[in-house]
Amino acid sequence: MGRLVSALSALSASSATAQALDSAPAAPRRATTSCVVSRLSDGDTLRCQGGARVRLIGIDAPEREQTPFSEVALNGLKSLVAIGDTVQLEPDVDPRDQYDRVLAYAWKDGRMINWQMVREGWAVTITVSPNVQYVDYFRRARDAAQREGKGLWKVDGFRCEPVSFRARRC
Repeated sequence: MGRLVSALSALSASSATAQALDSAPAAPRRATTSCVVSRLSDGDTLRCQGGARVRLIGIDAPEREQTPFSEVALNGLKSLVAIGDTVQLEPDVDPRDQYDRVLAYAWKDGRMINWQMVREGWAVTITVSPNVQYVDYFRRARDAAQREGKGLWKVDGFRCEPVSFRARRC
């Protein structure tokens, strides 16, 4: 199990460096706010200085209990953003979820982190209306990552997708 995490973590770093340029959103469509990252909670959640918890819109990474895949997804996010980095948070229609987390697309250096997580195979798509402005980008990224066997797709890490895991369907 430890070797799988190590191997996938190494894949994460090299894949993130390659950063596929295909069909990624070019720039935020809405006004953004700055967030200095103080913590990476899991593959789809981060915290900003000042305490705001941010749930990345449109993506779903393995739950903590889905080891070793959850660790791999978190390492994928860490390869894209580090503690102390400043990211730009772009909202969609609904600004918060039922847990009072900020819902946002995170941008760093002109690249959308949410999309990169899906494209590199560290997260799958999840669509929660009305926050759907980039859904087509995410679906194409998921399809390409799955077809190419990137990230967790390579090791069948999404055999039980996070949404099914939370519903105890697998």
